[in-house]
Amino acid sequence: MLVLSYNGKHLLRDCLPSVLSMAYPEFEVVVIDNGSSDGTKEYVNEEFPTVHLVEISPNQGYSRGFNAGLEYAAGRCAQYFLIMNNDTVIDREALSALVETATERDHVGFVTGKVYFMDHPETLQTVGKCEDPVLWNGKDMGWGERDNGQYDVASERVFADDVFALVSREMYDQVGGYDPGFFLHCEEWDWQLRARKKGWKIYFTPNARIWHRLSATTGGLGSPLNEYFLARNRLVVLAKHGGMKRVIRYSLWAGSESLTKMARAIAQFDWSKLRPRLARFLGLLAGGWWLVRRRPSFGPPRLVKRLNRAG
Repeated sequence: MLVLSYNGKHLLRDCLPSVLSMAYPEFEVVVIDNGSSDGTKEYVNEEFPTVHLVEISPNQGYSRGFNAGLEYAAGRCAQYFLIMNNDTVIDREALSALVETATERDHVGFVTGKVYFMDHPETLQTVGKCEDPVLWNGKDMGWGERDNGQYDVASERVFADDVFALVSREMYDQVGGYDPGFFLHCEEWDWQLRARKKGWKIYFTPNARIWHRLSATTGGLGSPLNEYFLARNRLVVLAKHGGMKRVIRYSLWAGSESLTKMARAIAQFDWSKLRPRLARFLGLLAGGWWLVRRRPSFGPPRLVKRLNRAG
């Protein structure tokens, strides 16, 4: 089980006890400390001595961070890797349900389950992703719905979030891990597309549950940091896998929307709305620059960092 953490000591206080309480008979818990400065290393070593710590410094971003954990787990001959965000609490039967689904079907690369909002524990955050004509990887299925059993059938998904996901070792050996060119966001979408091209499938099981604090590490939903990387990396994934028609369609839609919303925020003298919209526009420009240079992202530019801190 791989838990990535960046300055998330306060989140690990809830996450790790739930992970260590899993009912599955045999597993190892690994925390990837991604350049934290909040005492995460000391905290994990003192409070959770059975947890293995993989240290990275400085912060290498989401993809490189998890790749370090995947490399460690592969070296330990693990047959499955459970990827988890640190701002979560997981049900004790979740791992058993994920493994059961993976072993009952053929060519399963990823398995996920029900993700709930932490503050509203009966309300679903996602049970997979819808396919969208513009975004391709579209809205979360089940978002904001009360769980009344409407998603209680195990089934294949087109895409899925990786708040938590069981990953096949066989798939990993064939496809590799995350593309390290994605510092934050859309990395799971790219990974799933690469796996699907090799014939691997994505499944959902209703019997695995987790509760998630939305974007707790990156400043919350709609923060400048999130908006920048979502805009940039959507364009990158579309260029890598979707063809020029998808790139043009998304660029026209996103550019028009960004400029319109920026103009509205300026007219209203609303700095709080302008910050994420400006960051999103900068992300589109960065995505366009990637099309020219094809260079990976090593972190947000200074202006985006300032916009994120200004909130």
